[in-house]
Amino acid sequence: MTRSRALDPEVCGVTAAVAVIDGKWKTALLWQLEAGPQRPGALRRALPGLSEKVLTQALREMESDGLVHREVHDVLPLRTEYSLTPFGRDLSEALAPLSAWGHRRLDMLAGRSAAAGASPVA
Repeated sequence: MTRSRALDPEVCGVTAAVAVIDGKWKTALLWQLEAGPQRPGALRRALPGLSEKVLTQALREMESDGLVHREVHDVLPLRTEYSLTPFGRDLSEALAPLSAWGHRRLDMLAGRSAAAGASPVA
């Protein structure tokens, strides 16, 4: 999905929302930032496999979409922190029911796997 879909006023609202969180890392970054402001290094450590390049790109996109606030502290070396904006918190709250549904689905699948692996008692 292209990012331009997030700006198209004729597109379905769900499509516009998904365009903003599209990608492997954005929902995980939202989840990490719910706990409060984070420095980029802390975000990378919390999300193994996330490269610095992809982190920077995702945070810049999230900033341009109004989801995160970037604050650079004027100290040497420069210290940058990212935090959720009120709009980002709104999105995070809107995703909470979807997250709960996902966990229920995983529990259901785990139950099926356990039931499929169990041998019948004779």
